[in-house]
Amino acid sequence: MWLGPEEVLVANALWVTERANPFFVLQRRRGHGKGGGLTGLLVGTLDVVLDSSARVAPYRILHQTQDSQVYWTVACGSSRKEITKHWEWLENNLLQTLSIFDNEEDITTFVKGKIHGIIAEENKNLQTQGDEDPGKFKEAELKMRKQFGMPNGEKLVNYYSCSYWKGRVPRQGWLYLTVNHLCFYSFLLGKEVSLVVQWVDITRLEKNATLLFPESIRVDTRDQELFFSMFLNIGETFKLMEQLANLAMQQLLDNKGFLEDKALPKPIRPHKNISALKRDLDARSKNECYRATFRLPKDERLDGHTGCTLWTPFNKLHIPGQMFISNNYICFASKEEDACRLIIPLREVTIVEKADSSSVLPSPLSISTKSKMTFLFANLKDRDFLVQRISDFLQKTPSKHLGGIIVGRKTSIVDSVLESFPVPQETSEPPTSPSSPLSSPPSFSAQEVPTASQGLLKVFQRNSPMEDLGAKGAKEKMKEESWNIHFFEYGRGMCMYRTAKTRELVLKGIPESLRGELWLLFSGAWNEMVTHPGYYAELVEKSTGKYSLATEEIERDLHRSMPEHPAFQNELGIAALRRVLTAYAFRNPTIGYCQAMNIVTSVLLLYGSEEEAFWLLVALCERMLPDYYNTRVVGALVDQGIFEELTRDILPQLSEKMQDLGVISSISLSWFLTLFLSVMPFESAVVIVDCFFYEGIKVILQVALAVLDANMEQLLDCSDEGEAMTVLGRYLDNVVNKQSISPPIPHLHALLTSGDDPPAEVDIFDLLKVSYEKFSNLRADDIEQMRFKQRLKVIQSLEDTAKRSVVRAIPGDIGFSVEELEDLYMVFKAKHLASQYWGSNHMTAVHRDPSLPYLEQYRIDVCQFQELFASLTPWACGSHSPVLASRMFRLLDQNKDSLINFKEFVIGMSGMYHGDLTEKLKALYKLHLPPALNPEEAESALEATHYFTVDSSSEEPPLASNLDLFLPWEAQEEKGTSPPDYRHYLQMWAKEKEDQKETIKDLPKMNQEQFIELCKTLYNMFSEDPMEQDLYHAIATVASLLLRIGEVGKKFSAQTGKKPKDGNNSATKEDEPPAPKPHQDSTQELQPLATGNPQAKASGDTHFGKALQESHLVVEGGSGEGQGSSSMLLSDDETKDDMSMSSYSVVSTGSLQCEDLTDDTVLVGGEACSPLTTSHGGGTVDTDWCISFEQILASILTESVLVNFFEKRVNIGLKIKEQKKVERQFSTSSDHEPSGISG
Repeated sequence: MWLGPEEVLVANALWVTERANPFFVLQRRRGHGKGGGLTGLLVGTLDVVLDSSARVAPYRILHQTQDSQVYWTVACGSSRKEITKHWEWLENNLLQTLSIFDNEEDITTFVKGKIHGIIAEENKNLQTQGDEDPGKFKEAELKMRKQFGMPNGEKLVNYYSCSYWKGRVPRQGWLYLTVNHLCFYSFLLGKEVSLVVQWVDITRLEKNATLLFPESIRVDTRDQELFFSMFLNIGETFKLMEQLANLAMQQLLDNKGFLEDKALPKPIRPHKNISALKRDLDARSKNECYRATFRLPKDERLDGHTGCTLWTPFNKLHIPGQMFISNNYICFASKEEDACRLIIPLREVTIVEKADSSSVLPSPLSISTKSKMTFLFANLKDRDFLVQRISDFLQKTPSKHLGGIIVGRKTSIVDSVLESFPVPQETSEPPTSPSSPLSSPPSFSAQEVPTASQGLLKVFQRNSPMEDLGAKGAKEKMKEESWNIHFFEYGRGMCMYRTAKTRELVLKGIPESLRGELWLLFSGAWNEMVTHPGYYAELVEKSTGKYSLATEEIERDLHRSMPEHPAFQNELGIAALRRVLTAYAFRNPTIGYCQAMNIVTSVLLLYGSEEEAFWLLVALCERMLPDYYNTRVVGALVDQGIFEELTRDILPQLSEKMQDLGVISSISLSWFLTLFLSVMPFESAVVIVDCFFYEGIKVILQVALAVLDANMEQLLDCSDEGEAMTVLGRYLDNVVNKQSISPPIPHLHALLTSGDDPPAEVDIFDLLKVSYEKFSNLRADDIEQMRFKQRLKVIQSLEDTAKRSVVRAIPGDIGFSVEELEDLYMVFKAKHLASQYWGSNHMTAVHRDPSLPYLEQYRIDVCQFQELFASLTPWACGSHSPVLASRMFRLLDQNKDSLINFKEFVIGMSGMYHGDLTEKLKALYKLHLPPALNPEEAESALEATHYFTVDSSSEEPPLASNLDLFLPWEAQEEKGTSPPDYRHYLQMWAKEKEDQKETIKDLPKMNQEQFIELCKTLYNMFSEDPMEQDLYHAIATVASLLLRIGEVGKKFSAQTGKKPKDGNNSATKEDEPPAPKPHQDSTQELQPLATGNPQAKASGDTHFGKALQESHLVVEGGSGEGQGSSSMLLSDDETKDDMSMSSYSVVSTGSLQCEDLTDDTVLVGGEACSPLTTSHGGGTVDTDWCISFEQILASILTESVLVNFFEKRVNIGLKIKEQKKVERQFSTSSDHEPSGISG
């Protein structure tokens, strides 16, 4: 490529000059290409270690004038071909012009200007793509693609200098992290190490430090363990590796590839060595952390953050922390974790003003909200810019377009516009009193079932005054009072100051009357509800009456959802639950419905309206419990893995026992999926849900650990899983809430407590207190780190399960071993995933559905099948391979959706690898019949050969339809008959259950065009074989014999056609074709069918040509015009319904007596020549010429060399290894092969 001219002082230090003229020098890097010796090794090592551009571009062109000592680089190239092209352009276009100049400075100026002009012209097109990557980075990306043979679609994210430990020896080199691969390259003194690992193959990724590997990163796959160390910034590298591995796991989970986030803000000036992708991933990471910390909607994007202080009126302090600004929210988090947290939705903001600075309060900023709260931030570094950003976002905020926001310097302007602009009550502010409903009921049409507009608990609970409840009522009253005081001091609604005091109140239990409101606020569901008014009502309307698998499962589970609660013992509660679950399944078909969602949703409905319960469910499924409720409950399995890891660390003695008993995996899944609601009395579990909405999954893990800790002694004494389950079940059944004012609800699990000594009751608040005292050191960051580690394990374990399930679904008689099938599956899956990496145009990229059965999840299209066929087939056909692969694909694609699954793929492979000669020939034979063979292919084959005249008739396949190829031939005879009774169906079902073995008599006959295609395939197949000469001779002999047999069969068919009309005669199924056109040139030379090497054409092909010539001399005596035979005189009515009549029902030549053969041979030369045969100077096309599989098989059996070829065993394992190498092929330059590749 052309380079902007730069000075080079020492031109010949590490370069060898290969060409020169008065103005330019072409040089090659020492050590590149042949030879080089020790100097070359040293230079190569230096290039790798120092990341020199010469490694990727080992050729260059310099400009120099005669008297100057300074050289200028003008071009570089990765191969000789590329650099020669530039050299020739310079010689052809510049040399003559430069010789005119007198002044050498003018020559240099002209050359530099010309090169800059060429570069500008080349970059003109690239600029439209908005490429932001800096030059140094582009160079690294080019090196990566060249070194590892990656396509242009593979994007480099970043690259790092590090050491890879090969044994006990560190190899210094470069680690390239791309979107889909981890690559490493090192070249030290002739020793080359090159690694390529797909992110989807990684089973373990962790940062560790040992004596052997000081501060290293460990990467495990199913096959190997890799260690990398000596990073300049190991933290940054590991974080990026984590992100990329996470994206790959997400891709395996839900089929979503990596997409650049176009909505992220673009930097004004790109950083020197940071790619746009790296910037994009960093922004994603910050966004995810920001949304998780403040429980914000999934589409919220962080714009920026800055250090500041916040004045907290409740304790009269300026608390230091960080202010975060995004498109819809201003948030604050104190440096000290529990000191204060604040969320201000911009929809609530009325005034933003810059107050006067002072030494006590530098750069203050005041923000006022509709709920009459004012927040004072200070110590802002760039206040003016910050105010401008907030102002910009306020302008875009819905319901603010009328200019009702005041942004300016200390003023007291009343927000008059807001008074005139009507805002729905539910979008203005959260309720300020516990008695007011949280939102108005959604508006449904009159004929629909009325929705639950308030919590079902309020509807179904006896409204007895607090005074009648005694001590419990007084306690509840005190809780309410405590919360009212908190609201007064800290604010109410979304803009409330959240502090350690808030957590204390949550731990003491939220009063029944406030539970729904606070769940909405703490979960962030409130934000989504007020910004999507009417969304739920619309969803319910759309989903009503729609049937799906999810709705069927919902109906089945409706009456199992808290059946003990009166709210769900009548139609009102059941109907509300049905609507919420169906609406969610309609909103998120990826999740749809999962068991346990019904239990959680029924509890949400007790404390909120339907709409509120719906948005709480959205918050749970999509943010707070990610991937919990998908088809494979991955999220719950991940957190279960974290629980097991924590048990190992904190309760090691118990962990060992639990592992032996296999209990943890059995018990914990229900604990996590239902948040203890299914295993504890309702009034106790709901207190855990209170804490969960405030603290997240941390609470569930803490309580689970506290439960194990409390039962440690009994669990250690257990002898089996059942006993341990009973111990835990009885304990959880007796966790009580003595403060609950609701009437006790009988718990279904109470059956477990039947025994001599029911365990003592445990107060839920005591259990929570213990869990916080003993296990509260869990941090959100640590949990996320553990989630990543477990996600790798869980998803790879699920992929292994999928692999085993798919392999089990393959019939046992397929011929491949389990190991070979597993290897084939990995190759097949890799090919599918490659289409997602780089082939957005592939059908498979949009066709994978993770909810499908495992066998159907990965499928490939015809292009991908051709690539796999070429590398795995034992029948290498050179340039003819894609044609053969396409035919096999059509044969395997039985449902005609242009995709095949793994089972179909293996059946195709097995046909070529396993079975005896007959089975392999049968597979090859089928590839030359419809539906595998297109009529167009057969016609093009005829045009390519000059033995036959062009037939204008489009010959129908000898089958009733394409589908008939896959049915037993006997079954076709029953078409059109009366409906069979149930015994027939039982027989058919029994036949299907048996392995249907297709016999050779079931195969239809092959016509002349199809036979030509078969010969062509065989010639291509033999072209690369060591025995090719013998094989060519053998196939020529066989083809000659078969052509003669076909002629004999044709004459016999014509003779039998003269018998009286009979429904079972040997007439062909084809309609009468139009008369064939005569051949244009009767004197054309015979051309060989095969596309082989020159020797083959000189020997084997001429035999085939002679054989054909001889076979056609037999029919030259025919009249060439022929009279109509009786087979053509049959009426349509007599032939169209007789589905058994077809060319394959002709009596085979092999079954005739000798005298019949001689008689027929005489007839061939006589007038009985078929009217469908046209002879013209030795070239013919016979539309009724046909040959059976038995005849082909018998002919091939006469040639031992052909028998040996087809019975030769080929090891598919070696082919699979080669295929894996091809997938990661090195892109080498034209004259240099890397030597001494290792590792």
